[in-house]
Amino acid sequence: MALLLTGSQGALLAQHRLHNQSDDTVKKQPWMNAALSPDDRAEQVLKEMTLDEKISLLHGNGMPGWGPPRPNAYLGNGGAGFVLGVERLGIPMIQMSDAAYGVRSSAENGRYSTALPSNVGSAASWDTGAACEYGRLIGSELRAQGYNMTLGGGVNLTREPRNGRTFEYMGEDPVLAGTLVGNRIKCEQAQHVIGDIKHYAINDQENGRNEVDSVIDKRSMRESDLLAFEIGLKVGDPAAVMCSYNAVNGDFACENKYLLTEVLKKDLKFKGFVVSDWGGTHSTVKASAAGLDNEEPLDDFYGAKYKEAVQAGTISNEELDDHVRRILRSEFASGLVDHPVQKSVVDVEGGFETARKIEEQSIVLLKNEHGLLPLDSTKVHSIAIIGSHADVGMISGGGSAQVDPPGRPPSKWQEHVWFPGAPLDAVRARAGEAKVAFDSGANPATAADLAKRSDVAIVFAYQWTSEGMDLPSLSLPDGQDALIEQVAAANPHTIVVLETGTAVTMPWIEKVSGVLEVWYAGSKGSDAIGNVLFGRVNPSAKLPMTFPLSEADLPHPTLVTPPPGAQGAAAVMKSGEAKPTFAVHYDEGLKVGYKWYDAEKKPVLFPFGYGLSYTSYAYSKLRVETGRETTVSFDVKNTGSVAGAEIAQVYASLPANAGEPPKRLVGWAKVQLNPGESKQVQVAVDPKYLSIYNVAKDGWELLPGKYGIMVGGSSQSLPLTKEVDLK
Repeated sequence: MALLLTGSQGALLAQHRLHNQSDDTVKKQPWMNAALSPDDRAEQVLKEMTLDEKISLLHGNGMPGWGPPRPNAYLGNGGAGFVLGVERLGIPMIQMSDAAYGVRSSAENGRYSTALPSNVGSAASWDTGAACEYGRLIGSELRAQGYNMTLGGGVNLTREPRNGRTFEYMGEDPVLAGTLVGNRIKCEQAQHVIGDIKHYAINDQENGRNEVDSVIDKRSMRESDLLAFEIGLKVGDPAAVMCSYNAVNGDFACENKYLLTEVLKKDLKFKGFVVSDWGGTHSTVKASAAGLDNEEPLDDFYGAKYKEAVQAGTISNEELDDHVRRILRSEFASGLVDHPVQKSVVDVEGGFETARKIEEQSIVLLKNEHGLLPLDSTKVHSIAIIGSHADVGMISGGGSAQVDPPGRPPSKWQEHVWFPGAPLDAVRARAGEAKVAFDSGANPATAADLAKRSDVAIVFAYQWTSEGMDLPSLSLPDGQDALIEQVAAANPHTIVVLETGTAVTMPWIEKVSGVLEVWYAGSKGSDAIGNVLFGRVNPSAKLPMTFPLSEADLPHPTLVTPPPGAQGAAAVMKSGEAKPTFAVHYDEGLKVGYKWYDAEKKPVLFPFGYGLSYTSYAYSKLRVETGRETTVSFDVKNTGSVAGAEIAQVYASLPANAGEPPKRLVGWAKVQLNPGESKQVQVAVDPKYLSIYNVAKDGWELLPGKYGIMVGGSSQSLPLTKEVDLK
């Protein structure tokens, strides 16, 4: 019986034709010459492709749990989706996996993944080398598991700290976030995987994310969220950009011509491909013309409908070829063709070591009254460990970022997942002869009684966040604030260890002696925390986001949510003429994070860039050289008795006619110093970081006038200042 195949099925048949010819035939094709540029190689392949083969590169083929399985589902690797290759031409399939802080769905696929500290935690290190190691580990574990594309790389700025995905992002400042995500992507792609940066753009809350219109003026957009993407693209050169669910100024991001074509492809000269967030494609002709290159995870709009549009002339062959060329180029540029994936064994111990070291650099010491920390195991005789899971493990972030802990069933959507090992065990291993006792805190009275009978009480408090939801508030859940109050009343030598995905409010802050922000700490988080608590590691991290005093101080004190009777996400996602159903107006504009609190003169709990150490530092001898590039030099001295690393930050204020917030981060340096040691530090400032985006000129402009240069240990501790004229 004859079988007629069309569209993706025809492409699937073509996948297997390679078995009828030798590998040598493919290897001899001119585009297999690795000495040629990715552009030349892609162009040569493109000329050989059929229409069906081209269409097959424009869409995914489903993912487990997303609709009924396709006939070709067996070709997938158990990840978030896959794109068929062109075997007869030597073009491999793209196998994708979510990998925000580690490779997802390992338990379901019979594999193992390392959980790194959360992305916002890693941003607290302010360390480009740590960001590189982060990416290198994820890239290597992706390949070991049979994947060649990551769906990590989140860099949305923290406009809304209650956003359930804050833990997946890199904080509130575009220079810090863009630089760190770029270094992560650069080292990820060095493992021969396609790197991704997301969610493009202004995707800053989860409430109604599929139907919300993010309304923001162009200047504010270019100087905040889009600047983070611009820097990430420049540093990391990712092969893919994922467009977001939300609309921006009326048009959904995955069919937004201003975002995808005018800014990304023309202005920023992005050569890779744009992939939709899962189910974020809403049309065929409009999305294609706007610049969307690949629909995921299925072919609702970029399969048969796309082919029909090409054949009808509604979509030109030139437009089709541009999409295909970008995907081919990315495969060549990332090494997918020259370095095929071969599954291997993950280096578990190596992953543990990397995760622990990054977490040690990510722990922020927020308070240390009377030098209670580090704990001295020869002087402390009894320690109370309090917290509902401190004897089990440490909390992790949920949603598509979720990494499965070893030795347990696959994680369910928005399940609270705790990673071994237990903080209780880590403290006991380092406490020497001290008695270490545990109380879950379920009964605050018994916990307080234990604290009263101990030299030191350590409360492990958590705040769980996840994709698909926003927090109702920044308070600790489950009565933990009241627990901390009661424990601190019983023992003033109380230390709070915060396992959180974003900022938290601290009504008890004046009553405790110590606070550590450890974020979601990853596979070896408890060991890293133990090392910091007992001084084996001197904390050096600084906050990548402001901790406000209360939600009332936020630009939007009340979360904006879909109105009653709204169309609903499901209807919006299926519609071929989608329209957002409600809007968030980011009328704070340029004032994101610390820029808001500075401009509005609002006091904060802990400022951006803040973090204590077990030693102290002094700044002196500020020098600023201007010219084609501005260079800021200064001395930093370790004035304490412990070796440490200081994150020295450089801020600038712009001329009054710029209409900017009081200051902005323009650079930093992480300086390693022995006790008594002094080093001269030099920070080169990119002229763009001193510029404004001139909408009338549609470009960046460095205004002539007086600029203030400020240097110090946080956004609110800047002892060195100097005014310079720039012309």
